[in-house]
This record gives sequence, C-alpha cells and structure tokens, in this order.
Amino acid sequence: MKMILKKVHVYLYAFSVGFSYLLLFPFFYYFSRKTSRYKYMNALRRFWGHISSLVVGILYSFDVEQPIDWSKTYIICPNHTSNLDITAMSIFVKTNDYCFMGKQELADFFVTSLFFRTVDIPVDRQSKIASFRAFKKVMERLQSGVTTIIFPEATIPDHYPPQLKDFKNGPFRMAIELKLPIIPVTSLNTWEILWDDGLKYGSRPGICNIFVHKPIETAHLTIDDADALRDEVHAIISQKLADYDHRRTDS
Repeated sequence: MKMILKKVHVYLYAFSVGFSYLLLFPFFYYFSRKTSRYKYMNALRRFWGHISSLVVGILYSFDVEQPIDWSKTYIICPNHTSNLDITAMSIFVKTNDYCFMGKQELADFFVTSLFFRTVDIPVDRQSKIASFRAFKKVMERLQSGVTTIIFPEATIPDHYPPQLKDFKNGPFRMAIELKLPIIPVTSLNTWEILWDDGLKYGSRPGICNIFVHKPIETAHLTIDDADALRDEVHAIISQKLADYDHRRTDS
C-alpha cells in the first residue's frame, strides 16, 4: 500500500509540474524571446518551482554555511540524486542572472525544452565538438556575469540508494580560468523524497534539506590545480553526506 501511495504521489507531482507549466507558459514564452528578458524567466521559474512542489507537500530547507554575496558571479556545483535538485537550485539562487548547464536530452523534455533552448545551456557529452561549444558558451555567460549551475556528476547515479559519483573536470577548469568562486552544494535527502524522476520508487511529501557550503575562491589557483579543486569539492560534499547519514543512523 505504501508503494502504491508513493506512485500516486509522483503522478500528482508530475501533474502539478505540467499543469502549472501550461498555465505559466505564455509568460515563459514571452520572456524567452529576448535575452534581456531571461532574468524575468528565471524569476518566474523560481515561483513555478515553489508552487508546483508546495501543492504536493514538497518543501525546501537551505542551511547556508556563509552568507552569499549575490552581486558576484559563481559556479554552483551540487551533487545530483533527484529531479528535485533542479527545482531546489532555482529556488536557492537569489539572483535572476543565472543558468543551468545540463544534458542535451533536456532540450527535448516537455517542461525543460523552452529553457534549454534559451536561458540554459545543453551539452552533448557524446560529441567532443558539441561539448567544446557548450563550454565555450558557458564561459561567455560567466564572463557576462551569469551565475551558472553545473552538476559535476553530469548525471543522476543509476543505483539506489545513490552514491556520490566521480566529478567531471569542466566546471573546475572554468572556475580557475575565469578566477570565479565555486559554491559546493550538498543535496542531503532529495533522493528520499523523489529519487531520479520518481517513476521507479514514487515520491512522498517532505522537506528537501540542502546544505550550501561557503564559496571556494580560485583567484590564487592555476589550471594545474583543477584536479585538486575538483577533488576538494568532491571531498566536501562526500563528507557532508557521510555526516548526514551518521546522524540519521544514530537517531
């Protein structure tokens, strides 16, 4: 019975996301027509994320290690275990000058296609040329002051419960080349609310707990430090996940 209820819940969540997207689509479409309107598109996306989740009892709680100065440009690197991570980041980022970098397939999905053909940047990792062009576009966005959210695992882990995967080098090389700070973000339990797209195990109401680590400055680093920076961010997130699991086990 519990699994049946979780399956019902995930379909209710999907309906909430899809229906609210249709209601807001005329505004999304209007804002997507010009680059100068992307900030309004992002503001509306934040509202959409709040509402579509709240309707089915999904909330987001952010524990921020250090206040974020949103007048600066960042590369934000969260771990990735759930489609809810995208919504969480849309809600967390308090500037409207931001974009996601994500897999090419998102340009074909119903509720993400408009974003990944305009404000966000898809990357086809099967093609070196396409990947190069995508990262070049991200670099241009960052240089123009657009904070960029990149999931360094590049995908949601296939196994359940999810384990942190190795990180790709791209965001860390870009951060060093552009001398931009990186913000590691640990999504602690979104997978418990909804793992991946929720189709296998369903979903449930609950609070997604997100820990936002203090920014890591890169101005003093060289490109030879990219691997070390990648490993540092991986270790920070991995340790936070281990601490969370330990506290949950003890309780």
